[in-house]
Amino acid sequence: MPGGPGAVDDEREGTRMTVAPRAIGRPMDRIDGPDKVQGLARYAFEHPVDAPLYLYPVQSTIATGRISAVDTVAACAEPGVATVLTHDNAPRLVKVDSGEHAVLQSDRVAFRGQFIGVVVAETPETARYAAGLVRFTYAAEEPDFDLRADRSDLSVPAAVLPQFPMNTEQGDVDAALGSAAVTLDATYTTPMLHHNPMEPHSTIAHWTDEGLTLYVSSQGVNRVKEAVLDLFGLDADQVRVVSRHVGGGFGSKVRPRADLVLAVMAARTVPGRPVKFALTRQQMFAQIGYRSPTIQRIRLGADDQGRLVAIAHRSVEQTSRITEFAEHATRMTQSMYAAPHRRSTQGLATLDVPTPSIMRAPGETPGMWALESAMDEMAIACGLDPIEFRIRNEPSVHPTTGLPYSSRNLVACLREGARRFGWDRRDPTPGGHREGGWLVGLGVAASTYGVLSLPGSSARIRLGSDGRYAVEIAAADIGTGAWTALTQIAADALDVEFERIDLAIGDTRLPTASSAGGSTGITCWGSTIVAAAEELRRVLAEEHGGAVPAEGLTVEAAMPENPHIGKFAMDSFGAQFAEVRVHEETGEVRVPRLLGVFAVGRVINPKTGRSQLIGGMTMGLSMALHEHGVLDRRFGHVVNQDLAQYHIASNADVGSVEAYCLEEHDPYVNPMGSKGMGEIGIVGTAAAVGNAVYQATGVRIRHLPITLDKLLAR
Repeated sequence: MPGGPGAVDDEREGTRMTVAPRAIGRPMDRIDGPDKVQGLARYAFEHPVDAPLYLYPVQSTIATGRISAVDTVAACAEPGVATVLTHDNAPRLVKVDSGEHAVLQSDRVAFRGQFIGVVVAETPETARYAAGLVRFTYAAEEPDFDLRADRSDLSVPAAVLPQFPMNTEQGDVDAALGSAAVTLDATYTTPMLHHNPMEPHSTIAHWTDEGLTLYVSSQGVNRVKEAVLDLFGLDADQVRVVSRHVGGGFGSKVRPRADLVLAVMAARTVPGRPVKFALTRQQMFAQIGYRSPTIQRIRLGADDQGRLVAIAHRSVEQTSRITEFAEHATRMTQSMYAAPHRRSTQGLATLDVPTPSIMRAPGETPGMWALESAMDEMAIACGLDPIEFRIRNEPSVHPTTGLPYSSRNLVACLREGARRFGWDRRDPTPGGHREGGWLVGLGVAASTYGVLSLPGSSARIRLGSDGRYAVEIAAADIGTGAWTALTQIAADALDVEFERIDLAIGDTRLPTASSAGGSTGITCWGSTIVAAAEELRRVLAEEHGGAVPAEGLTVEAAMPENPHIGKFAMDSFGAQFAEVRVHEETGEVRVPRLLGVFAVGRVINPKTGRSQLIGGMTMGLSMALHEHGVLDRRFGHVVNQDLAQYHIASNADVGSVEAYCLEEHDPYVNPMGSKGMGEIGIVGTAAAVGNAVYQATGVRIRHLPITLDKLLAR
């Protein structure tokens, strides 16, 4: 019971947690696991609805221009077709803040694959066939797909978060580089990378006299609801959004997309009939965002002791003409290493392409490929071991803001990782270790990700007379284990057994929650649940004398402000190690071993947390060796737009993957002391692999992915 034995105040003012929590820190099985393996967990497209209709879109076949004529006669005449919509007859949207949402609102085409029409029919087969009967005539214009660092029209993107300015400068970088004992000037690139969650983006939209119900695969039901209210001019009580189980997102489901707007729009034209729409794998490559390709130039200067005197990092990325999105690939350079003179800048090319978007660790993932590859090159140029070089340039405070770190254990991660990995057995001579026709190399790279927080969460706790606690918050579990971790937090915050918590998430009828993104979920939702537990404890003690009323007790609380934000720099850190084998004759690359050591604050659930880390590391390996969205520069579409041609790491590519977490106490990040684990696992992995490839072969690859043709060409 709240206020019972074992609950004491800790050093964080206004926070009350148990001295010896029974749930937090335990490697607990997923509470939603049994339902998932039995097929009982309903994903968006699987919710039962009566007499559904099915939607299939028509996509543009030009990259830019206008639609000059539309012919829907054949499609409308097809038996079973309920409606055909184009810009000529589609409902008008009320308020459009994002160009991505302006579906069927004009004759303008902004990228190849843009939705320009839709067919709704009695069966998915009929909808797809009829969509192929719709004919469009275009007035095409000359497209621009050319991402170059020397474009004259590059712009500075708007800051995504105010604490991370796009351009920063301290000291005199050019003078420091000019006088440095050792310098490096190198350019690194990353290709277009694509989200491929197991569950495609899916929606069921159902308009009735009572309003609109949406079953959506989403990382944030409240963000979906807010967008729908604005777009269609609805009142809050007219819309309900449900997304209890999500089969992966990686950032692609944070923001509502054009497919959602299309489903809602189509359903409005057939009131009373639910409309089901799931993107095909091929459609996802143009519709759900992607990680922009980057061109990154890094210049480093060091003194004769191997201490950095200057860091300059410039990144150029692309965005669409309808909505700006920037891959802030220089963000972490502002915080990683000490140097008195530093500069980071961003350049954005606006092209005739789909809009990029959030993809796991946006910014840090491509940025650390470049920075950590450059740090490896610089260590070699300085005659230092790559780990020693990083330790030698460890800052005592945040290099850009001057703030002290709430906790920073990168050095401990590097040293513990080196011990576990056997770094002392590494042959420092590139190409010096051979085993049976294979060149063997070891590589290292650092990892980092910020501790972020999003506003807008609330939680409700209902204490029943039976002693059970209903904890309600419209959070999202995208496969990360949030169902379980939030239940663990609630149990310890209430000082009760884990089994007495009944958690409800993923429904806008519950108290509002921020979206799952940026490793913020546990920070925001967990802090809010702790606040609600504190409120329940207070109300029970002050208003009911500690006795539970016969009718039970309900309280609600908003996420409290963190008084330490702005006083400390808050980041997670890690160190990643890779063993690589490169075949001497064929150039084939194998990675039999990955190992990561991370400092991520208090780990709520070591079992699900480990899954997040090794999943991120595997995704980073995939980025290093395989992933590459190939844009047809004649027509503007991704050529390899399915998983047969867009290669990702499979079981055969992944050998031993180990992830360890240091014990780290950080009382400033949030009441639980956790930092988030969803992003950091992918950050630095590709660089560790690339650095190991160099150590194995003596060939430095600066342009991902690392493929055998690049190795054999040297």
